[in-house]
Amino acid sequence: MRSYPMNSPQAAARIVALTLISDGVASPSEFEALGRMRAAERLGLSATELLQVLRELCEDLLTPQASQWQGAVDSHLLPALLDEVRDPALRAQVLALCVAVAEADAHLSDGEGRLLALTAHHWSGAVRAASATWP
Repeated sequence: MRSYPMNSPQAAARIVALTLISDGVASPSEFEALGRMRAAERLGLSATELLQVLRELCEDLLTPQASQWQGAVDSHLLPALLDEVRDPALRAQVLALCVAVAEADAHLSDGEGRLLALTAHHWSGAVRAASATWP
């Protein structure tokens, strides 16, 4: 799995991208939610760059080292990815975007729920701040 600089737009966008694929389907309603929320702009990326992060994530998950991919990031990798976003305000923003993506199709899958719960737990200080920004 590639790494991104700490608090970079790409590191933040990768967490949102994980939410997109955590149920196995990146649905049109989830992409529409990202557009409505101006997710790329809020993260400091263009729409093309946000899609590039999603593409890179999928490539990384399909490498031989990640050949056991079963629709979830393992419990050792997720904390490392979450630790690339340290800024509390950025964490709150990312968490709000993740919640919006997960709720976009009016169904919270097990994968989405698990990812949100693990992210909120890992970033415990960001939960309160994010709740004020949820749409």
